[in-house]
Amino acid sequence: MKYFSQLMLFALAIVVLLGLQYQYWWGENGRFAHNELLTEIDTQQRLNGSQLAENDLLRTDVNDLKNGLEAVEEHARLDLGLIKPNETFVQVSTAPSLQSQ
Repeated sequence: MKYFSQLMLFALAIVVLLGLQYQYWWGENGRFAHNELLTEIDTQQRLNGSQLAENDLLRTDVNDLKNGLEAVEEHARLDLGLIKPNETFVQVSTAPSLQSQ
C-alpha cells in the first residue's frame, strides 16, 4: 500500500508536469504563439518605418507649400503647365529620332 501511494503521487506529478509543458509550448499564450507575435511585430515595425519616411516627406512638402511661393510655383509648372508672361515654352523630346539619309 505504501508503494502504491508513492506510485500514484509520482504519476500525478508526471501528469502535472506534462500539463504544464503542454501549456508552455502549445497553450494560448505559449512559446510558439510568442514567436509568431514577435515575427508579426518585426514585420509591422518595418512597415511603420517606411510609412514614417513617407510621412516626413509629405510633412516637408506641406511645410514648403505653407511657407514659400517657390514650391507653389514649382507644382504649378510641373503639374499644371504654368507659363509666365514673357516666357517661352520649349519642350525637348527624349524619343529617339529617325533621320532619313
